[in-house]
Amino acid sequence: AHVLVLYAKGFTNEPSNSKSRELQKKTIGELLSSFQYEKTSDHPHMASWRSVFSAFGAKPKKYHSSVESLIKRALKDEVLPEINYLVDVYNCLSIKHVIPFGGENLDALESDLVLKFADGTETFETFSGENEPPEQGEVVWADSAGAVCRRWNWRQGARTVMTEDTTNAYFVIECVEPFSVNEITAAADELEQFLKMQSPNVVIERELYGS
Repeated sequence: AHVLVLYAKGFTNEPSNSKSRELQKKTIGELLSSFQYEKTSDHPHMASWRSVFSAFGAKPKKYHSSVESLIKRALKDEVLPEINYLVDVYNCLSIKHVIPFGGENLDALESDLVLKFADGTETFETFSGENEPPEQGEVVWADSAGAVCRRWNWRQGARTVMTEDTTNAYFVIECVEPFSVNEITAAADELEQFLKMQSPNVVIERELYGS
């Protein structure tokens, strides 16, 4: 796998607005006109993630990568959820590049973020306020307080969610073989452009993992 973590510090987020809605409309239009596969799972990017999910025991028909869930929704409903400006932006970039994007509140982390196999004792806070611990052997993003994203990029938790008030965040951009690091680098470049347009004084750092 290749994983690029982009840290953005000192930015201003805001509610979903005309800018993000116009970007969503454009992204959905381009997707509808260009998607040539009978099923989303036929796309090579999503097929690769299905293979990875299967390898750690997550049935791909039940658990989809974040990008497959987004694209399935956009193709079916021709609409995307409105969360807040920056979340809407990275959702659009996820669809455009057909790669998973995640964005979280950096200040909510209790320690360094790690990608690991769960031992089954980690907590995971859902948006309904319940704890749904990951299964043993499940791939999760986690800190010392528990999992923040289950089944690699299947579902984000509530504890580190990015809101309109978030000023420091980290964005996780991922791809798996046979796709190259160039794909996530290009997506990160585009995200950085949006961040700098929104907040010219934002401080951005990157960390790249994977061969």
